[in-house]
Amino acid sequence: MLKISELKCEYANNPIGIDYKNPRFSWILKSDNKDVMQTAYVLTVEGMWDSGKVEDDCSHLIKYNGNKLQPCTRYNYKVTVYDNNGEVAEKDGFFETSLMSHDNWQARWIGSPKGNSGTVSPILRNVFTSDKEVKSARIYATSMGLYEITLNGSKVGDYVLTPGFTSFEKHLQYQTYDVTDMIKNGGNTIGIMLGKGWCIGTLGWEPWRQGGAFNNCTLAALMELHITYADGSTEKVVTDSSWKTYDSPIILSGIYEGETYDARLETNWTDVDFDDSRWDDAVIVDFKKDHIVAQENEPCRVTEEIKPTLFRAPNLDNILDFGQNLVGWIKVTVKGGIRGQRIELRHAEILDKDGNIYFGNLRTAAQKTVYYLKGGDEEIFIPRFTFQGFRYARVVAFPGDFSADNFVAQVIHSDMERTGNFECSNPLINQLFKNVIWGQRGNFVDVPTDCPQRDERLGWTGDAQAFVRTAASNYNSAKFYSKWMRDVCCDQAESGSVPHVIPNVLTDVGGSSGWSDGCIIVPWEIYRAYGDKQILEENFECMVKWNNFVRRQGANEFLWNTGFHFGDWLALDASEGSYTGATPKDLIATAYFAYTTGILMKISKVLGKDKEYAEYTTIYKNICNEFRREFVTPNGRILGDTQTAHVLSLFFGLADHKEKSSLALNEMIKENGNRLKTGFLGTPYLCHALSDNGYSETAYDLLLQTDYPSWLYSVTKGATTIWEHW
Repeated sequence: MLKISELKCEYANNPIGIDYKNPRFSWILKSDNKDVMQTAYVLTVEGMWDSGKVEDDCSHLIKYNGNKLQPCTRYNYKVTVYDNNGEVAEKDGFFETSLMSHDNWQARWIGSPKGNSGTVSPILRNVFTSDKEVKSARIYATSMGLYEITLNGSKVGDYVLTPGFTSFEKHLQYQTYDVTDMIKNGGNTIGIMLGKGWCIGTLGWEPWRQGGAFNNCTLAALMELHITYADGSTEKVVTDSSWKTYDSPIILSGIYEGETYDARLETNWTDVDFDDSRWDDAVIVDFKKDHIVAQENEPCRVTEEIKPTLFRAPNLDNILDFGQNLVGWIKVTVKGGIRGQRIELRHAEILDKDGNIYFGNLRTAAQKTVYYLKGGDEEIFIPRFTFQGFRYARVVAFPGDFSADNFVAQVIHSDMERTGNFECSNPLINQLFKNVIWGQRGNFVDVPTDCPQRDERLGWTGDAQAFVRTAASNYNSAKFYSKWMRDVCCDQAESGSVPHVIPNVLTDVGGSSGWSDGCIIVPWEIYRAYGDKQILEENFECMVKWNNFVRRQGANEFLWNTGFHFGDWLALDASEGSYTGATPKDLIATAYFAYTTGILMKISKVLGKDKEYAEYTTIYKNICNEFRREFVTPNGRILGDTQTAHVLSLFFGLADHKEKSSLALNEMIKENGNRLKTGFLGTPYLCHALSDNGYSETAYDLLLQTDYPSWLYSVTKGATTIWEHW
């Protein structure tokens, strides 16, 4: 039988709260027969569109082409598929639009009259009455900072760290929640708790950012509750000046700092009859709405729980070991404590050589959670507006006796669909792959970061472009990167330069080869992985501006030998005291210039832009010729003669003398005891450059090497994620 096993709209099963005017549909076929192919399909959206029978084998990202979709509306759709054996399969689905336009928001931004002062996270509260049968109810919400919504005392949804990390002043996402079953007949209490998060809190290390990562943002919430009753009538509850506000029990909260919660400050504020007369009136916050869009990427969720073991360190510290370096927080359970007693945990990744917990690599990030007991019955503490990178935690304070059973780690990351796996006969390689997966989970907390633990946790473009190909193999990350690329475009300078971290929370103007080039490499790799032309279309202007920026550098538009560059970062052929490898920076810059121009040429062809295709074909050829003239001798020797110089020349198709260059690369590795010396920019392509040119055996020797430096060296040392340094 022919069956449709999966049916998706915009990569999701029956999504609610999408903003797309022309959403796309995809499906997967299954059959008991062999050699089955789709020959035609029909797509219908009830009352809006009928594609008719389309003679085509395409079943991926078919774009809606019907009447204009209306906001806050559910649409049922059906796909009918025909195969080459005359069989037919059908499957139904639905999608639901959100507000669709910033003009449709009726809510006002509201906050506490205290604004951003102090460390307190405010609560916002309102009461409404529902006295009819509810057919459906949706909440649309976002914030400057982080938020959590409660309805009648229960948390709304299972998302965490909402609304996520974006360039808040230019691009902000809102979330949609189905709360139909949470509305009570009679009085209802809706509440919003706010935390500073990425937007308002400390981010980065530049002193001027210590008061907040974004200049013009004030801690505030924006929310609408839309109720549709069984009799067809509707009602809206929106944030406005009628709301009340007070300080929450969270007395300290920050991405780096951790969270401090004083349960003695808890009240029954979620009760309908709670007396909030002593609370302040919420204030209207003057902030725009024209940059707000519905959630595009997968939300962050708690995806796993891990129990620890407990041991006493040589210095007598009580240490929790979760057996896995992870990102998230620790859920703490305590019974029978005395009011005011303190629980304190400090999180870290590693132990020192003596077996004591080590915090040195965290720099100024405290990674600390503190809880003050209200006393009495069982109490459970789970942080809300922070996250930690850790394997170990020091129990600094805990009331009375405790055991490992009092603690459990909750793993947090963008909840993407796992799509790839790998297993072989070599346990070290298997562990290496697991380390890659855990590294991705830990660094994909709404943006692709460099690290999840110290006072950084930023979306470095160099890390993103180096890992995107692997990321797309492990998880369906199409929407994750589509959302991140919107911030790349938002933060791109008028000159065309792309910052080195996205969202850009530094004074960084960008422009380094191998980093800013991510604005071209990332969309291209997502297209290669998913056949998604839309990410190319949406970012084409950004790519062109970046290419034009590079061409304006220096006197020769085809040679990039000016400006700041990180170079082959953390390469082992660097001089003492330097993070930058020995490969000449202008060689690397020009090589990446050629590579990304070649990609832009291919993208122009994919998008049917004939004029641009011809233009970038010519530019690409000129850059390649200039590279060879400047960095390669007539006999084929490459300037610098480093592993990375040969790798980039070979993988980017710049080597005129491929046999000579690949032989030189192979000999360098052999002479170094089957060891690499490459850094950020050479390593991703090293094994490809070898295997593509007849040296697969050397590539496998590198992969299977266990001595320093190698991929497996960290595995033999007990690593459970990928280290930044060799």
